[in-house]
Amino acid sequence: MSVKKNFKKLFIGNVASEENLPNDVIQKRIINVKDIWNNKYHNDSGIEKILRLFLAISQFLFPGIYIKEAFKKYGGLYQELVTEAFVIFKTAYPLILVCNNLQNNKVLFYIMIWFMIETLFYIPTLIFASDNFKSPRSFKRSMILLFFNYVEIVFSFGAIYFQGNYLNQPFLHWFDAIYFSFITSSTIGYGEYFPVTKTGKFLVITQSMFYLTFIILFINFFSTRVKTKGYFEK
Repeated sequence: MSVKKNFKKLFIGNVASEENLPNDVIQKRIINVKDIWNNKYHNDSGIEKILRLFLAISQFLFPGIYIKEAFKKYGGLYQELVTEAFVIFKTAYPLILVCNNLQNNKVLFYIMIWFMIETLFYIPTLIFASDNFKSPRSFKRSMILLFFNYVEIVFSFGAIYFQGNYLNQPFLHWFDAIYFSFITSSTIGYGEYFPVTKTGKFLVITQSMFYLTFIILFINFFSTRVKTKGYFEK
C-alpha cells in the first residue's frame, strides 16, 4: 500500500480538487473552431484566418485529442499524465524502429510519420489557434514536453534517413542516422554525410526549416509569453 501511495505522491502530488476537473477536449476544440470562424477573439481574415482554422481542425486527424478525451472521467490531472505518457511514447517510437531495423515496415513507418505530423502541427496550433484555451498550469511542464517534441522530430527524421538512400554514403549503424539528424536539425553539418538526391535535399531543407521555426516559436512562447486571448492568457 505504501508503494502505491508513494507512486501516487510522485506523479500526482498535492493537487487541489478544483485543478483536477475533467477537461472535455473534443468539445473545447469544436468550440474553438467556431470561435475562430466567428472571429470571437481575433479580428483576422484571409490567409491568417484560414491558417488558424486549418490548425484547429487538424487536431481531429490525430490520436492525441482522442487519447486525452478517453481519460476525461478520471479528471484533468490524469488527462495531463496520459498526455505526457503519449508524448514520451511518440519520442521513443522512431528510436525503437531504427534500433530494431523496423523502419522498412510500411505500416510502422507510416504510423511514425502520422505521429510526427501531429507534433509538427501541434506546436503552432497552441500558439495560433487556441482561442478559448486557458494558460497551462505550468510553463515549465510545457517546456519539458516541447523538448520531447523536438527530440521526437529528430528521431523521426533519423528513421526516415535510415529508411532510404538519400545521402552520399549509406549508414553503417542506426546511430549514424540519428547523429546525422541531430547535426542537421542544429544546422551544423560536419560534411561526412550530405544529401545527393532531390528527396534527400528536400528532407534536409524541411528539417532545417522546422528547427528554425521551432526555435522561434520556443523563444516567443517562453521569453515574451505573448498575452493574447487563449493559451497564453495569464
